[in-house]
Amino acid sequence: MGQLYVEGWAPEYGSPFESDDALADEGKVDETVEVSGAWNPITGCDDGIAQVAFVDGVRRIDARLTLDEPEGPIPGICGTHGVGAVVWERPSRRSEFTAIQIDRLAVFGNGRGAPIPVAASDISYRSESIPETDPGMLIQRFHGSMRKAEARLSEQLARDGLFVIADGPINDLAATDRVGYIKTHRAPYLSPERSPIIGRVKAGERTPLFLIGQGGAYPRYSWYQRLADIPDGHSWTGVVRCEVSSALRLDEASGIANRTAAILPHVGSELHLEPRAPQNLIPIAALERELRRRLGDPAFVYRALRSAVATAGA
Repeated sequence: MGQLYVEGWAPEYGSPFESDDALADEGKVDETVEVSGAWNPITGCDDGIAQVAFVDGVRRIDARLTLDEPEGPIPGICGTHGVGAVVWERPSRRSEFTAIQIDRLAVFGNGRGAPIPVAASDISYRSESIPETDPGMLIQRFHGSMRKAEARLSEQLARDGLFVIADGPINDLAATDRVGYIKTHRAPYLSPERSPIIGRVKAGERTPLFLIGQGGAYPRYSWYQRLADIPDGHSWTGVVRCEVSSALRLDEASGIANRTAAILPHVGSELHLEPRAPQNLIPIAALERELRRRLGDPAFVYRALRSAVATAGA
């Protein structure tokens, strides 16, 4: 096996954060699944759900790796991601962190790999490889690992009976009470005839459901809703998009959409506390801070990793 080297993250290596909007253009959109005629805002309904779990993940590239083989250098990266949940106990008005998981992963290209020496008692990386050598593909594998961990946790919490709000799109068809929560808008879904309704939706209201990905691998019901009515905001200010699996019955999906439209405005963040307000929900912002704390200090992690690799190779 070749010699392993640890290097700092190089900006030219690509962004550590890749979008996972690959589902955006998959299949067609059906705007008639819930309302086939004229669209009007639908008022949400709080059905008194007792427990709401907010699930999210954070990730960080810790270092760039090079495996020096006789046939040439093999690129790699190593990074740390964390996933977890905040469970909101609505009757008692309290929240707590739960099921936090920290995972450290090294990804090598060209189908090659190498074990990573344990850098400290709580800094141990597992190693994987991919056929490609493109830096973006290495990052995609790392990011995909986090997204899978988020999906597993979301699914488990939903099966345990909690109502789950998962930050980001959903990517499976399980018929559970799990909502994908999308803060940014990178793809237009509604036709020019339907799009103007988004500007008319007020806080606590939603658009009718539409089906994304009809005929594709991941069809799901989706809707837009507004978290807050912000003075002087543009027509999309405070608007988020949500989605649920199309494996749910239509009436189940409608009920979940009504519940989500009613309760999410209660946990929308405020501008004086959160620059991504109101879209970055208060529980999710708190969870992100806790997860980043548990990732460990990046400078310490890098120094420990570099020292462990150098010692092992000496």
